[in-house]
Amino acid sequence: MGVSAPSGSSLTARSHGAGHHGVVRVLVVEDEQLLADTIADGLRRQAMAVDVVYDGDAALDRLAVNDYDVVVLDYLTKPFAFAELVARIQALGRRARPAAPPVLERAGIRLDQHRRTVTRDGDPVRLSRKEFAVLAELLLAGGGVVSAEQLLEKAWDEHVHPFTGVVRFIIMTLRRKLGDPPIIDTVPGAGYRIP
Repeated sequence: MGVSAPSGSSLTARSHGAGHHGVVRVLVVEDEQLLADTIADGLRRQAMAVDVVYDGDAALDRLAVNDYDVVVLDYLTKPFAFAELVARIQALGRRARPAAPPVLERAGIRLDQHRRTVTRDGDPVRLSRKEFAVLAELLLAGGGVVSAEQLLEKAWDEHVHPFTGVVRFIIMTLRRKLGDPPIIDTVPGAGYRIP
């Protein structure tokens, strides 16, 4: 992509209630499908949850059902600097929700959101982006229960079907990677927690 700034882009931050933390959720509205998909893929590589629509009516439909931190509207001046777009989205995402502490600690787990590192009892733990996002949500809950639906909403985009079992799979891999003794509890019929 080119090097000029996205000065014509329209980025909108949407404010949420307290408790919305973690992954930035973005709606990309762009009528050029290839460009929209390219932007979405790039943002997903930056650990953002991204939904894409190709017209205003579809955008209104999505906004009626989903909570987005940032909406990128179809007015990007082309060419544009992708790195600047990412920086602006991250800044708006931080403004749209209460700031989470940069380091989360509980039950011997230390998660550094800025460095994207996790340790358990001082030993490094390598996690995928989704595992990291799910663990952050569980730690942010402060011992409270987080439902599978909440984890889906905060760590995935809308292309994940709620009945796929993907949350259960991520929890299983997290438990394995975090080691013994197990620290993620399943609360039957309610969700998961780190007591």
